[in-house]
Amino acid sequence: MRTFWRRTTRLLSLTLATLLLLVGGAVLYADFTLGRVPAFTDYGGRIEAARGTNWLLVGSDSRTGLSAQQEQDLVTGDAAEAAGARTDTVMLLHIPAGRGTPTLVSLPRDSLLPIYGYGPNKLNAAYSYGGPTLLSRTVEEATGLHIDHYLEIGLGGFAGVVDAVGGVQMCLPQAIHDPKINLTLPPGCQQLTGAQALGFVRTRAFERGDLERAEHQREFLTALVHKATSRGVLLNPLRSVPMTWRFAAAVTVSDHDHLDDLGRLGYQASSAGEGLVTATVPTSGGIEVPGVGAALRWDREKAAELFTALGQDRPIPPAALTAAP
Repeated sequence: MRTFWRRTTRLLSLTLATLLLLVGGAVLYADFTLGRVPAFTDYGGRIEAARGTNWLLVGSDSRTGLSAQQEQDLVTGDAAEAAGARTDTVMLLHIPAGRGTPTLVSLPRDSLLPIYGYGPNKLNAAYSYGGPTLLSRTVEEATGLHIDHYLEIGLGGFAGVVDAVGGVQMCLPQAIHDPKINLTLPPGCQQLTGAQALGFVRTRAFERGDLERAEHQREFLTALVHKATSRGVLLNPLRSVPMTWRFAAAVTVSDHDHLDDLGRLGYQASSAGEGLVTATVPTSGGIEVPGVGAALRWDREKAAELFTALGQDRPIPPAALTAAP
């Protein structure tokens, strides 16, 4: 009998050790799979790190890795039609050092900002001219905040992650119809597939255009994080494993970021729940700029209040959360 229990104990120990090795190996492989770029540079006069942690979250229009069929299914257009690198989404996520609530701020891609070496232009142009490095510098100099981490995801990767978690429920107050990207969504609560979700966060078929799209992007990102960190996904290997692999293969991070940084990001963002503060940087209307086109001007006073509060790791004044119509 003793021999039986001794052998059983050894077998269980060996099995547990093997599982731990497999899990550890899977984590290391997933970390190795992450795409990395030099997203930051220590330029002269760079803003120093302060309390809290700042993430620059970027959704690019990259078609990299998409087959012709996927480009058709996702209505992305092909790489030739989308020559050059652009951003569809730029957000700043501030996570307080203490028990405060994280803040997610949309930075409209048409924001008129000074871009080092190029002069005033749309925020999106910074990415086109100099990729993540110039984009992060532009955001730092415009906001006065030190960016600590960088996360970028392309069109196909975004849709794949949504499908991996089984879709995301959104409740729409009104129908959305955008024939340009073959998107038709009825009003009411519904489960969006990866293709539908991609269309939802890309469409600008609204009266307020990019500003309303930014609101939808924040809403969907919050819902996606909540779904991805729910028990129904994390405790279901048929969901959690594909999600982890697809996410690791789909995202690009800075060259000093790792999987544990992404894990903390997901935990901190999801732990805020509905308490997450969301906003679009306050704007003061559009302007037509020669050689640039139609752009959005920031409300300098309100924007300064918003970013100063984040830099000091304190609550944002309510007035600074209200964007001009």
